[in-house]
Amino acid sequence: MASKTSRDVLGRGLGVLRQAIREQPRIFAVAVVGSVLFGGMIIVSARVVGTVIGDVALPAITRGEVGAGTLALAATALFGISVLRVAGIIGRRLGAGYMQYRLQASYRRRVTRRYLELPLSWHHRNSTGTLLSNANSDVEAAWYPIAPLPFAVGTLVMLVGAIVSLFATDWALALVGLAVFPALFALNVVYSRRMAPRQARAQRLRAEVSGIAHESFDGALVVKTMGREAQETARFAGRAGELRDSLIAVGRLRGVFDPLLETLPSVGTLAVLVVGAFRLRQGAISVTELVSVAFLFTVLAFPVRAIGWVLAELPRSVAGWDRLRRVLDATGEMPYGQRVLDPASSLGPATITFDDVHFSYPPAEAHQPGAQVLGEVCFTVPAGRTVALVGPTGAGKSTIASLAVRLVDPDSGTVTLDGVDVRELTAASLAGTVALVAQVPFVFDDTVRANIALDRLGIDDEAVWAALRLAEADGFVAALPDGLDTMVGERGTSLSGGQRQRLTLARALAGRPRLLVLDDATSAVDPRVEAAILAGLRSSTAEPGVPAASILVVAYRRATIALADEVIYVEQGRVVARGTHSELLATVPGYVDLVTAYEQAEVDRAQEGAYGDEVAPLPSGLEIEVDR
Repeated sequence: MASKTSRDVLGRGLGVLRQAIREQPRIFAVAVVGSVLFGGMIIVSARVVGTVIGDVALPAITRGEVGAGTLALAATALFGISVLRVAGIIGRRLGAGYMQYRLQASYRRRVTRRYLELPLSWHHRNSTGTLLSNANSDVEAAWYPIAPLPFAVGTLVMLVGAIVSLFATDWALALVGLAVFPALFALNVVYSRRMAPRQARAQRLRAEVSGIAHESFDGALVVKTMGREAQETARFAGRAGELRDSLIAVGRLRGVFDPLLETLPSVGTLAVLVVGAFRLRQGAISVTELVSVAFLFTVLAFPVRAIGWVLAELPRSVAGWDRLRRVLDATGEMPYGQRVLDPASSLGPATITFDDVHFSYPPAEAHQPGAQVLGEVCFTVPAGRTVALVGPTGAGKSTIASLAVRLVDPDSGTVTLDGVDVRELTAASLAGTVALVAQVPFVFDDTVRANIALDRLGIDDEAVWAALRLAEADGFVAALPDGLDTMVGERGTSLSGGQRQRLTLARALAGRPRLLVLDDATSAVDPRVEAAILAGLRSSTAEPGVPAASILVVAYRRATIALADEVIYVEQGRVVARGTHSELLATVPGYVDLVTAYEQAEVDRAQEGAYGDEVAPLPSGLEIEVDR
């Protein structure tokens, strides 16, 4: 079984190398030509050294003098060979390096592009640490054998040339070569087979260590506040220790085989000298031929190692390649259509309609059924209107928001924008029409301006400030040390939670969406500031450069809900009631209980000083009350 597995790894590893050659044939050809030139010059140099020793040095010693012309000719020959060998080394190394780094860059782009194509459900099943490992260490591992590959190919050509040269010299010396060279190759194969499981395990542990480290660093707040520093350190240390032991096992195996691979050519050289001395005494060969063959065996030791390097790295390459293919071959991407919305309606708010929408998240295991999240969801957000989604935790509100911006597609039913199924729209048309602001804001480690504009065409400083004003964020941005040029830190660490949320809201508004989807996007903002924001959004035509938009808002606060033209009450993935806030308060007991509980929680948070935002005046006509 182990032998079969090793053969499988060898075959698959050679398949990875073939893939690399198919993708970069010209660069590979340049590198191989350089390697073959280097190998050819080794064989030629063996002949030249033998000639210099046998035909120049020994006669000179016998006569006691050296001819200047002969010496100059020998020196010129050796110098010319050295120049060609250097040219071969340069061509081989530049070609191999260029090929390796081009493949790594290409596959990093492919993996990243695939990440962006795959749905969120796929990302939820894969840890961030694993995804980082795929795009980094797995890519490097897959193409690690590329660096010695041209050298190994050139060495194979050189070995064939060496065998031919040996047979042209003497059959007895050729038999020594036929014994040594296959033995070297066999030793390399055994080395590769023994190395395969060790390299595969080490590559898997690299990803696991990366994943644990990412979790610990990303969850530093939870780790520190829950006093879990020691436990997280121990968890990381345990897996890091496994990786250490795995790499030590790799090193231990190399420590056994490397001396053998170094020694075998030396044994071959010794055998050549013994057999050659016997053949020299018989008069079958000359001193020149014996020196040439002995020198050839001596200089072959290093090039032959290139074959071992490739074979030794094949298991690691296969492990990395398998992990890359798991990403590149993953299914579930959501291809965009070819339709665009009517340009005549591009300046007005959009209408979105959910028609008998059902949705289930895929199961964690393939043999398990998926859990239905939504069923028979039907409602419309008319152009220019505000609709609030209200429901208990787990009711499916965020899933509805994700469907609205097509982060996921329904199992059945349709979601339409201005009467067009969102699955039929181009990516540009959908992105230019709908914007989502999530509950958990993401801010890039960049300036305020860059976070809002995102290098989108037409978003100048005037448009940035207009969006900031509408998001009630212009005040704190103007107070920052460098204004729009202020660096906000990784994930916006220099800003409060409410400031980050308003910054991401301004980012969405700067794109001038016709439909704005707010998934509890102002939960960290003071209720009065939130009320001012939502009131401004309803009358955004007053803000130059920011057109009015339809609004679908996942809401918890009474002040938010009260601003909606219609409230959709959701329970267990189904729409159970709809109407105005007042109508639902009068007719739906569950709605009353939920809104009252949320309101009381908000009062408690306000009393505890949970909001760090500046408080804006409450818009006229809005009052916050708690029904008892």
